[in-house]
Amino acid sequence: MTAADFVPAGADLEGLRTAARGCRGCELWEPATQTVFSAGPADATVVLVGEQPGDQEDRQGLPFVGPAGRLLVKALDDAGLPRETVYRTNAVKHFRFTQAGPGKRRIHQTPDRVHVEACRPWLRAELALLEPVVIVALGATAAKGMLGASFRVTRQRGQLLAFPPSTATEGPPWIMATIHPSAVLRSDDRDQAYAGLVADLRVAAVALG
Repeated sequence: MTAADFVPAGADLEGLRTAARGCRGCELWEPATQTVFSAGPADATVVLVGEQPGDQEDRQGLPFVGPAGRLLVKALDDAGLPRETVYRTNAVKHFRFTQAGPGKRRIHQTPDRVHVEACRPWLRAELALLEPVVIVALGATAAKGMLGASFRVTRQRGQLLAFPPSTATEGPPWIMATIHPSAVLRSDDRDQAYAGLVADLRVAAVALG
């Protein structure tokens, strides 16, 4: 089973968001607090695709509201990408984590490819409705899910590429990848990592014209 069994035909974004609350396309729904679908306008020109919701996102039900999300907002501002033009979503809509026991801290666990594949129908449906100018894949999980397993963010980040038509029914002309903002927070040199993220996002800003 995948999310394809739960994606309603002909739904708008709000319809997709509502339907996603009941998604059982993989096992990640069961330990998670809730589905974390997306945020942003339906006429967005830029779509940011992250890996999955984190602990704070899972609790609040919104993407990019934790520490990495706050850093991303600053990076968007510094790159000259107006927030009102940006739609934010994830390749996987449920938080995958490990936990030593009740009340213990929930530790992020990277989704497997099977989770990305199971959740892909939601992303396809989103992109078909949005028709943005640029998609930005944040991090390796999102980039490989959209550009293939051989894609390497470290080698190909910041490059505008033609959008693979197989990823969505109707795709935008450009897709690019950069590091996930959480990678900046983990970096030994945060200033350099942050500057690289902003530089990549500026490529997307320039592509908008």
